[in-house]
Amino acid sequence: MYFRHSNEMWNEFPELVPGVLFADGITADAIVTHRLNGYYAIATERLAQGPESEMPEIQAWRRCFSKMGLKPTQYRCASEALLRRFRQEGSLPRLHPLVDLCNAVSIAFAIPVAVFDLSKISADIEVRHADGRESYLTFSGEVEHPEPREVVFADSAGQAHARRWTNRQSGLSAVREDTRSVLIVAEALHDSAASDVPRLIDTIAAELAAVWSLEARRGLLSRSSPLFDLPAETNVQLEPKRG
Repeated sequence: MYFRHSNEMWNEFPELVPGVLFADGITADAIVTHRLNGYYAIATERLAQGPESEMPEIQAWRRCFSKMGLKPTQYRCASEALLRRFRQEGSLPRLHPLVDLCNAVSIAFAIPVAVFDLSKISADIEVRHADGRESYLTFSGEVEHPEPREVVFADSAGQAHARRWTNRQSGLSAVREDTRSVLIVAEALHDSAASDVPRLIDTIAAELAAVWSLEARRGLLSRSSPLFDLPAETNVQLEPKRG
């Protein structure tokens, strides 16, 4: 079982910098409220300097969406959508402690962060162009079929776990109260992504260690090293961090 981006994606977006984490042993009873405030403060400070649309991280994704034939103000990457909501409302909705943390880190870095429940993914998962036969489950329970050539996160069973790349995740693999094993993916395209994505991944890994006492396995992918191996059995517990 693995996660990867297709060769075609690397050909079209050679500037892509993906970071990945795997963690097992997540629970929904963790308290993270006090941990969110620092990331909210960073986002607030950045937004005070200008709107999210002017941030280099967001501008890079807007150019990417335009290249994919999407109107950037109609379809926003996840970090832009979160930043926009945070700017307008001063907070973000509380969903699950892990999702809340990843959303907070996402707005602090202005980089999209996706969190998938691995138990809902069939074998391998790849970021690739859709062939039009994939199935995507909305959060309201409706089934959609992405258009051919749309960029999706697709598993071996043809289930699309995200549409329009970093625009919208599927309800199928969304983190729930019974989620234990997760795949976390952060992707960036801006000039300093090669240094920013590793910092983001390290930040999330530190939160996983502090909140759940988990030693997450992490990786940085590239065109020459595009694969991140995942355990075939996602219910195997990782060794807790000690010390």
